[in-house]
Amino acid sequence: MTGRTGGEAVAAASLSTAERSLVEASAALASGSEDALRTALADAALAADPLEVEEALLQSYLFLGYPAALAALALWRKLSPAPPTGASRDDWPGWARRGAALCRRVYSTQYRELRDNVRRLHPDLERWMVVEGYGKVLSRPGLAPLTREYCIVALLAVADAGPQLYSHMRGALNLGAPADALVETLEVAGRFLDEARGAAARATWRRVVSRREEGGPQVRDGVRPGEPDGGKGGDRNAGEIARPDGDGR
Repeated sequence: MTGRTGGEAVAAASLSTAERSLVEASAALASGSEDALRTALADAALAADPLEVEEALLQSYLFLGYPAALAALALWRKLSPAPPTGASRDDWPGWARRGAALCRRVYSTQYRELRDNVRRLHPDLERWMVVEGYGKVLSRPGLAPLTREYCIVALLAVADAGPQLYSHMRGALNLGAPADALVETLEVAGRFLDEARGAAARATWRRVVSRREEGGPQVRDGVRPGEPDGGKGGDRNAGEIARPDGDGR
């Protein structure tokens, strides 16, 4: 395969075998095809740690809702001999601390402005974003934050959630993702996309690369720092508003 960071292919595999299997399972889950998900989970059972698969499926409720997550985990139980992990203990103060720490890593210099902007939309949404999304779910052990982002990018590409896809691509880069790894993630997700949605996902990636190269202000789920209404700028994501997709991005 050949290509550049803004292209559609990469010169060599950037994702590990395990990461690629988790990305594929996440994309298959978002496709809504039980057959595709069964095949992807069977592959993941051989390539990844069962705990990693379980975590990738658990976090999907933030983006696809409980029905999809429940169906995916029911299928996984049929395919994997590994028992489910024990229930985690409630730790709301700890989730708040961990959530704030991870959110700060992802948003970097825009962290405080983001929280202020989302609070203006609704104070509960701002709290849920940090505690529920980043703290309770995305800071769980068992799956590295960057691997979580790869899975989320694939899931959102298939779900055709453009503004959220844009923000999670940027989040992955902020966490240190190589650009080629995100290109490969889109390549895997592309197997579950029709031509139009595949083109839309690649166009979103090109916007991310372009804005990063230009050093322009970040837009996270359409909330531009300093502009609580999302702004009216040239980036097409800027006209959207933040939505409660679990982690607030």
